[in-house]
Amino acid sequence: MIDLSVLKGSSYVVLGLARSGLTTVRALMAAGVDYVAWDDNAAVREIAAKIGTKFAEPSTIDWKDVTALVISPGIPNRLPKPHPVAAAARAAGVPLICDVELLARAQAGNRFIGVTGTNGKSTTTALIGHILKSAGASCEVGGNIGRGALDLEPLGRHGIYVLELSSYQLELLQSFHAHVAVWLNITPDHIDRHGDMAGYVEAKKHIFDRQDERDCAVIGVDDDYSRAVFAEYGKLARHSRIGVVPVALDRLLAAGVSFHAGQLTDADRYVANFADVPTLPGDHNAQNAACAWAACRWLRLSREEIIRGIRSYPGLPHRQEQVAAAGKVVYVNDSKATNADATARALSSYRNIYWILGGQAKEGGVESLEPHFDRIRHAFLIGEASDLFASQLEGKLPFDRCGDLQSALDAAHARAQAEATSPAVVLLSPACASWDQWRSYEHRGDAFREMARALPGAQRVGKAA
Repeated sequence: MIDLSVLKGSSYVVLGLARSGLTTVRALMAAGVDYVAWDDNAAVREIAAKIGTKFAEPSTIDWKDVTALVISPGIPNRLPKPHPVAAAARAAGVPLICDVELLARAQAGNRFIGVTGTNGKSTTTALIGHILKSAGASCEVGGNIGRGALDLEPLGRHGIYVLELSSYQLELLQSFHAHVAVWLNITPDHIDRHGDMAGYVEAKKHIFDRQDERDCAVIGVDDDYSRAVFAEYGKLARHSRIGVVPVALDRLLAAGVSFHAGQLTDADRYVANFADVPTLPGDHNAQNAACAWAACRWLRLSREEIIRGIRSYPGLPHRQEQVAAAGKVVYVNDSKATNADATARALSSYRNIYWILGGQAKEGGVESLEPHFDRIRHAFLIGEASDLFASQLEGKLPFDRCGDLQSALDAAHARAQAEATSPAVVLLSPACASWDQWRSYEHRGDAFREMARALPGAQRVGKAA
């Protein structure tokens, strides 16, 4: 746990007592820092009470001497409607921050790598951390992936924190400084929280805040929004002597990093072929690997160290995770794909797909995935989105309404085993949130993994979980 004793003399209100909020309370208590906390859910408060949490009813909070409101990033603080505690703090002139900001204040002498984007954040964050650790660096990985910011270990002077940062977290930072800021891509998402696409882009751009001389921004330039950010930030960065490294797929960049025809090139110089790394399938993972390469080169790792780290990367659960195989069929858990763009990345990575999809639909459903339908043999619909997806797939793709995940997997397994004469994939890539039937995408993915490994004739594959 991060030592917050540097914050003694301050006073905080902690709102939201799920993973990050409860860890924040523990860290503040351990450091003897003054705080009060609240969560609207009585059951959550009961759990928090067991560690001695001090509560304050929102209406009784005296904001006069409060240093900051530490708000869980998932709680709306402006749109679509601010939580009353957030609104009260803002009206009193009290800043709103998150646990990542407390980490930055407590570990101000360390270096930070921040990774953001609509898709690929978790893989890129974990990959950078793996490369650094493989090279012997003192490193901790967390933020919006794995352990929360304050659950990480304190590092010595030369330690590096590699953090996945969501738009919700980025808009709650005041002093955090990414020595290497990685911007992967951006597509429409979280519009309800940011008002429109422009608001979402602006929230993401906070990844570059407070960068200065000798820092670096790695920016993927394969979508229009990101190209605009690269053009805008590149001009500002040149005046501040900040390095800006563009990353592109399928086209060579004379002054950047490219992944073209399976080959990674750095400033037009061939580096290595990573097309055969099984834990990084598809073009989207090529972008992740290229961005990880650029970040680690800026940190002066050798080419050999980075290549070794990429080739030994074990992969992450729920992100195109191969979990089982039976005959010619591989079973892939891509439960993390909670929107159509993420699912597009999985569909583009395979052929002969038996596709399980559904849950709580995002805006637009799966209409944008039609260019990938020629890769799909059959679809299996689950959850609340079944009616919507059936209307969008009608006449374009054969499908069955299955209702729940177990039924869908059983049907996909039976059809794939009966039909597959060449390598095929049963792919859970829902293009939906999980909350209609599961606690989280992890809960959904864990269940799929267990179900797939229990299928007749299935053999376990993969290292994760």
